[in-house]
Amino acid sequence: MGRNPRPRMEIPQELAAGRREWLGLLVLGLANLVLSLDLSILYLALPTISASLGASQVEALWMIDIYGFVIAGLLITMGSLGDRIGRRKLLMIGAVIFGLGSVVAALSTSVAMLIGARVVMGIGAATVMPSGMAIIATMFRHPAQRGMAISTWMSTFMLGMIIGPPLGGLMLRFFPWGSVFLLGVPVAILLLVAGPRLLPEQRTPGARAMDIPSVVLALTSVLAIAYSVKELAANGTDGTRIAIGSAGVVLAALFVLRQRRLEQPVIDLKLFAIPAFVLSLVLGLMGGAVQGGSSYLINVFVQLVHGMTPLQASLVLLPALLAMIVGLMLGPGIASRVPPGRVIAFGLPIAAIGYVIISQIEPGTGLPVLVAGYAIVLFGVGIPMGLGTAIGLGAVGPQRAAAASSLTQTANELGVAFGIAGLGSIGHLAYRTHLAAEAPSDVPDDALTSAQSSIEAGIGTAASLPGSLGDDLRAVVDSAFTHGLNIVAVTATVIMVCLAIAAGIMLRNLAPLPPPGQPPAGAEAGSGAVGQGADDAATAQGGSVPDPDAIPADAGK
Repeated sequence: MGRNPRPRMEIPQELAAGRREWLGLLVLGLANLVLSLDLSILYLALPTISASLGASQVEALWMIDIYGFVIAGLLITMGSLGDRIGRRKLLMIGAVIFGLGSVVAALSTSVAMLIGARVVMGIGAATVMPSGMAIIATMFRHPAQRGMAISTWMSTFMLGMIIGPPLGGLMLRFFPWGSVFLLGVPVAILLLVAGPRLLPEQRTPGARAMDIPSVVLALTSVLAIAYSVKELAANGTDGTRIAIGSAGVVLAALFVLRQRRLEQPVIDLKLFAIPAFVLSLVLGLMGGAVQGGSSYLINVFVQLVHGMTPLQASLVLLPALLAMIVGLMLGPGIASRVPPGRVIAFGLPIAAIGYVIISQIEPGTGLPVLVAGYAIVLFGVGIPMGLGTAIGLGAVGPQRAAAASSLTQTANELGVAFGIAGLGSIGHLAYRTHLAAEAPSDVPDDALTSAQSSIEAGIGTAASLPGSLGDDLRAVVDSAFTHGLNIVAVTATVIMVCLAIAAGIMLRNLAPLPPPGQPPAGAEAGSGAVGQGADDAATAQGGSVPDPDAIPADAGK
């Protein structure tokens, strides 16, 4: 006998979202897409930008990932500001900041100017993201529609990460490199025009002030640790670098201690006592790190070692991105029939196989081999990435679902940024070491020193040397960068295998997830459920229940 289908949940008319709410979700989804797109779009644009501004390899890494570090450092501390001044107003302010930062980035004439503009963009993005989550959670009052809306909104962030590289390649084909930053300007204008018409204003009377010490501790700890990781990986051990990293760890510890003492902490530390949720954070952090760092190096390899334009590179790597989409779509569906731990333990080793293939490529290896390995990687990584948020939300329960979503998003941001910083720096260190060991002996010392700063500089230096000497140095430059990519692929293989083992053990008792699009059991409409997501969203940002006139006072309790 077949199983009886679960009865369709009827949505009461007074709780159903209307045209205004769905249009508001569309506007917020577009904003979220652009915020993530501005992180991944530089994968293909960075070689062009670095060559134009004369950036070293370390400077290039800062240009791409300072944006993610600022978002991660501020994301979970911005909600209390929205409590006080209004979430829609904070969203509008964030849109202006992001738009202005985008314009400055597009017009940058130096590395320092571009890095500063990316910091401003990160501040704007960190302001928009939590406001969007809180507004969505109160616009959609029924649990089923609220869950669909939040899932759709979060999916737009992943979509931006996927389409960023090919879009960047397309724009660089027809426009100057500054154009890649201008995509955020029309979306910022859309938010400013449509926001007041489609999005409700919400503030919490008597809300506490933003905890400035928590903001400072969170941001400075992230940046200090990031700087230390980047410099240690690229340039080796040094007393100053170790001291800065140690200071970052101490600041992070002080942040946690402060949360334990605050009556209303910006992070619910009790969530970290739930093993499945912690593992979902680790998956997001490490999976994002490995995928972000390796994707950056692969994009540079295709352009500079194989001599492709950004548009050609985006088209060559498009099958791999499509493979990731397939993995993202398959993961939740399979996990509704098979325990998620087994699905993840199956997907991550697939990614490891792809990294093994990449670890064996050489400068002359045909691109089909690289693309095949990369496609296997992204397909395997896509499976657990599609499950991470669902596992986290299922583990903590509906009462703290939005708080878990906020931390998950922060972990993903940190993962991608740390991956680009850490793995990118490891690749650069391997490049420098290999180049120093294998460069022709008659290459002048100053030329070798210049070539070691980045692969762009290495290619330029080789082109400036006469005859066969330049050709020989160029061959070593290509070999050195490929060697760095091989080392990163080996590192990624080990990480994938370790994550698979951890997931198989820690999630072995986790039951299959509800089918995609189906609300969890018990998520029925009623006085206790209405506004529950709004309560969660506010709590996730360190705030309280928004707009008590629109949301019952006992919501979520």
